[in-house]
Amino acid sequence: MRKLIITSAALALSACAAQAQESGGSAPQLYDDPDAGALTGLTTAMVRDAADLVTEGKVYRLGIVSGPDTPVWGDRTYSMSIVDLGVNGPNKVTGHDDRVETHLGIGTQIDGLGHIGIDGVHYNGVPYTDIMREDGLIRYGAENIPAIATRGVLIDMAAHRGVDVLEPMAQFGAAEIQAAAAAQGVQVRAGDVVLFHTGWLSTMGDAEKFIAQAPGINADGAAWLVEQGVVAVGADTAGLETNAPPADGTVLPVHAMLIAQNGIYILETIDTRELAADGAHEFMFVLGAPRLKGSVQAIINPVAIR
Repeated sequence: MRKLIITSAALALSACAAQAQESGGSAPQLYDDPDAGALTGLTTAMVRDAADLVTEGKVYRLGIVSGPDTPVWGDRTYSMSIVDLGVNGPNKVTGHDDRVETHLGIGTQIDGLGHIGIDGVHYNGVPYTDIMREDGLIRYGAENIPAIATRGVLIDMAAHRGVDVLEPMAQFGAAEIQAAAAAQGVQVRAGDVVLFHTGWLSTMGDAEKFIAQAPGINADGAAWLVEQGVVAVGADTAGLETNAPPADGTVLPVHAMLIAQNGIYILETIDTRELAADGAHEFMFVLGAPRLKGSVQAIINPVAIR
């Protein structure tokens, strides 16, 4: 009898462990390098769960085209030159090469952990002197951002307010984000990439307005996302947060909270239009950032699949 009880208990424990593994609770981590920031929270179970969301086989391109006319912050620039390779060999092969000179914070982009610090201290207490060199970052370079494959969530703030485009400088916080998510039938979970649709890409024809007057998440909303355990937050705006400083005068409080304090990546100028049009609030999100050595940011083209 005692042997039977022990055997039954062992089987029950094994079943519980398997169930926990399936739910992601004790599944193996994808990344254990602390320099990966919040991405250390991703597990193999989260990847499998995200893959299970693919039922239609529809693929969404979330990056816009970056070019010389893309609205930019400050004095960022982009230029491309093409070289004619001439006619080569008896079979007269012809071709072209290219050379681009650009800031990497143009268009759809990911902000790496070397982008923002607080009083010279970056994520995980690393001083900027251990990161920055004139010819490239020696730690937290964007080339080291791990590949991302996880559940993506779209929260349509424009639809929640009953408009096509949020008003200039509009802010949204935790309560409104939760209400919008609930109304749209999604729940934010640990390991998610959360994207906000504001409709603001429709204003890109007015570059100054697009940059200076964008709506965005406030610090209260960002703090709630931190509590949920998300790994990245993005929007269809150039800065995720607004240019309106809080009453206490703090600068870029959302960037500081997400990147410097919590290692959560920021995705900017994400093309959420097709996802919003389809009412696609849950999908598999995939991103492999360009591996340019020492880079602070990266121009990206993430993919959503459902």
